[in-house]
Order: sequence, then C-alpha cells, then structure tokens
Amino acid sequence: MRQRAAIARALAIDPDILLMDEPFGALDAFTRDKLQAQVETIWSATHKTILFVTHNVREAVALGDRVIVFAPRPGRIIRDFHIDLPRPRSLEDHHLVDKSAEILQTLRSEMEQQEQEREIGNTVH
Repeated sequence: MRQRAAIARALAIDPDILLMDEPFGALDAFTRDKLQAQVETIWSATHKTILFVTHNVREAVALGDRVIVFAPRPGRIIRDFHIDLPRPRSLEDHHLVDKSAEILQTLRSEMEQQEQEREIGNTVH
C-alpha cells in the first residue's frame, strides 16, 4: 500500500514526468506484478513520461519503450534498446520473454567481451 500511496501522491500534483527509482524492489512477486499492471494503466490513461529505474530486465521490457543500460563506474550509457512490442504487455507474453532474453544475452556477451579485453590488457602490462 505504501508504494500505491507514493504513486498517488506523485500523480496528485500532475507532473510532466514521473521519476520512479526501483519502486517495486522490496515487493513480493504477486504485488510487483499487480503494481506493474497499474503503472501500465496509468501510462495508458495519461501518456506521461515515466523514468523507471530497475535492475530487472523483464520488468524494464514490460514497462518501457526504451531500455537504457548504464555502466556501473563511471555512470555512462552503454546500450540503448528500443522496445517495439505492442501494448498492453503481459509478463507471460512470449514476445516479451524473448525480447528480455535477447537483451540479457546481448548484455552478457558484451560483459564477457569487456572482461576478456581487461584480462588481455592486464597481461600485456
């Protein structure tokens, strides 16, 4: 209920943009799914810009039109994925699951490549 109340308070002032920093991180899976659906409903009704920070790729793909991935240090954009799946989206939809898996595989491959490049750089010195 706290998360719902926080979202309601934020929307009450009718902002141009809604900033959400891991709002569902401490929730159980059932409640998380319900709140994700509510965010989708809010967006459908208002079309407000929502900046949603999450570590959950499937959640990002379910809710976002773009998934922007940051490097940990220094904080910089390393990838920008455009999500062109139709709305409304369901977490069980195979297209959403496939897109999430594709993004995860791309990120894993890139991280492995960066790790190998660091190892090569460390052995050269």
